[in-house]
Amino acid sequence: MDLSGKIHERTAEIDLAAFERDGFVVIDDVLPQDIFEAAKEACDIAVGKGRREDWPHRRIVGKAFPPWPPSGPDIWGIQHLMHPDLKLPIFKQLYTNPKLLSTACTILSLPSAESLQLELFNLLINPHTTPFSLPYHRDTIPAPTPPEEEAKLLTRPRTGTQYNLALYDDACLIVVPGSHRRPKTEEEAATLKEDDKAALKDEIRVALKPNQAVFYENDILHRAEYDTKKRVTLHGSLGKEGQIERARMVLQHGVEYLKEDGFADGMGETGKKMWRNLMDGYGKSSDKAKIHDV
Repeated sequence: MDLSGKIHERTAEIDLAAFERDGFVVIDDVLPQDIFEAAKEACDIAVGKGRREDWPHRRIVGKAFPPWPPSGPDIWGIQHLMHPDLKLPIFKQLYTNPKLLSTACTILSLPSAESLQLELFNLLINPHTTPFSLPYHRDTIPAPTPPEEEAKLLTRPRTGTQYNLALYDDACLIVVPGSHRRPKTEEEAATLKEDDKAALKDEIRVALKPNQAVFYENDILHRAEYDTKKRVTLHGSLGKEGQIERARMVLQHGVEYLKEDGFADGMGETGKKMWRNLMDGYGKSSDKAKIHDV
């Protein structure tokens, strides 16, 4: 079950044209079966710690975005899976899974995983008793952005990607295909001004089976609906080496532990290089102030 060796360079077999067109793509059979079962066991432990409040880094129902309060009626996520204090080193191995990394390399047009930058790894789960939903949003473009500015920002070069890897059936993510390439329509803007959780024309629900992952553009129009049906989904992000701004943003997400010299132990040479890429980018940042907790 040791995944710590050097990851071989290879190209993921994905429909890249569909990704460019739609803004997302689903891949099958991400984890080998033994690793898949071990991942479920580790997630059960992490979720248990979160629900018992033995782990403080949690997404609290009632608030969609960070920073989250220390407690609340229910939780919908577990943060900082690679934190050493969680004592679940398998999450470092899962983050460096070859199929996830090779898919990211294909999407980002990179020659190998050693050109990636280590970023964030969290867990999205079902609330126990309180259904919860997220509003429509783009991750890096505020909702009030004027259409002409929104259109300009959507032409920026792709510097990273993110994914949801389902361990159980998951149909929480809702996206508007193709919306990563255009500003909101007048109809969409008017609808969301009235209700930012309203259904939009052409939206689809991304249904994942266990061991499937969806990679998606972070600036696609997307929202999510969480009911109380069991959900355990790994959520990670990966960036291109040398993205100083992304490095600064990652290290403002309460991840001071990433700066520890021994953090990348057990991640293999590829994982260590990805970690060094992040540290190098942060070291070149002109704005290192105010690391805040998520």
